[in-house]
Amino acid sequence: MASGAVPVAALDPDSPDSGIVAHYGDPMREQRTLATSVGLVDRSNRGVLAVPGEDRLGWLHSLTTQYLTDLPPMTGTELLVLSPHGHVEQHAVVTDDGATTWLDVEPGQAQPLLDFLTRMRFLLRVEPTDVSADFSLLSLVGPDADEALIALGVGPLLPPDAVAVPGPKFAAGSVPARPTTRYSVGALPDLGGWARRMPYGADLLLPRGAEADLVAAAGVPLAGMWAFEALRVADRRPRFGFETDHRTLPAEVGWTAPAVHLEKGCYRGQETIARVHHLGRPPRRLVLLHLDGITTEELPAPGTAVTTPEGRQVGFVGTAARHFELGMIALALVRHNVADDAALRVGEAAAAIDPGE
Repeated sequence: MASGAVPVAALDPDSPDSGIVAHYGDPMREQRTLATSVGLVDRSNRGVLAVPGEDRLGWLHSLTTQYLTDLPPMTGTELLVLSPHGHVEQHAVVTDDGATTWLDVEPGQAQPLLDFLTRMRFLLRVEPTDVSADFSLLSLVGPDADEALIALGVGPLLPPDAVAVPGPKFAAGSVPARPTTRYSVGALPDLGGWARRMPYGADLLLPRGAEADLVAAAGVPLAGMWAFEALRVADRRPRFGFETDHRTLPAEVGWTAPAVHLEKGCYRGQETIARVHHLGRPPRRLVLLHLDGITTEELPAPGTAVTTPEGRQVGFVGTAARHFELGMIALALVRHNVADDAALRVGEAAAAIDPGE
């Protein structure tokens, strides 16, 4: 572990992110680095599945929300696995290298996703395997990520390519037959892995044991998970299991755009996706809250109720953080009819919705 590193486990032993670094001594400076230049964040607690086999893309296409049949080699995207009622059961970021489809998921979710995929194999030529013990995922975060990618021999990668979500009652055939979001991917020539362009920078997958070589080759400062999470909250990017519960619909947390193809054919939960999209009003929505009257030590835990001043619960907090510019903030899932100017409370803190997109 690098000098000055403070592990998440030392601060919150029950966190799903225990086992990686919370910060390297100055979380606010690390946030500024990620926001204004580039830093390297260890996210090696993410689960990784490898799915080789000739039938892999068509098989995953049939099981998930994303259009994967013609996914080009060295391309990434996102997908969801839904319940029969359309609730989110899994969220994965996808990369295909031409021979294997890689799925990286939140900590603790590799085995549940593998169990689901294994049950759905039937007689197809696919071999899903949990390779989390063999591969690490780290992230270059910040506007100068391409410069670090050049230093790693990857070169600059194209920015994310997204299809606009059509409005309700869209015309048949108006959604192109392709993944709704495409991330460009390049090989890490000296490390045996790949780099995938993401909205916040780039994700890097490499064999475990090669992390020190990556740090040396990239030549950028290290930043902890606290900094990554604070910027994620400010950007309103949800995490499965943090800003979701067993009832979450993709439209509630903004996952329709990156992970759901609205015209790809039958998959589990499709009827609910279509109904919610055409009605245009999911039961809840993801919001950014500004919290007042608390310290960093008093930030609310995941699952803390969001209430009215009278004590009526209208939602729950996912992730709370201290942001280097915005102060105390949190992502919360609240009822759709909660007004942007509503007076709210989160524990002892007064809370106000940030109406910006």
